Amino acid sequence: MGTTGNRRYDWETKVAAARDHVENGLSVAEVMARYGIASIAPLQRWCREYRAGGAEALRPKPKGRPKGAKSKPRPKPTREQELTEEVAYLKAKVAYLEKLRALRAQKSRSASEAPSSDRSQGRGTGSTTC
Repeated sequence: MGTTGNRRYDWETKVAAARDHVENGLSVAEVMARYGIASIAPLQRWCREYRAGGAEALRPKPKGRPKGAKSKPRPKPTREQELTEEVAYLKAKVAYLEKLRALRAQKSRSASEAPSSDRSQGRGTGSTTC
């Protein structure tokens, strides 16, 4: 039985084998015997890539996920920018507290202005004494 697993071939072997078959007219069997290629499938793929892009098409491709552009760290804000941000924060805080104070005042006003009933003032109890 043959060996198991994938066999790797270097770039020079791939180019030489593809060139011999495509340009020099050697048969697939002759190229496989000359370069020790175990299967016909990689040779066919190399020949197809060689015809499409030349020897450079057979160069090894980088493996894995490509590295993305790293974002530059944010520059440290100037003192003026820090103060501007702080002023905006404090303005928002003051506006919030003013709104809260107004809502609480409105709530306490509405509670104190609740309509009073006649019973609470002792009138209209429904019983008359004569």
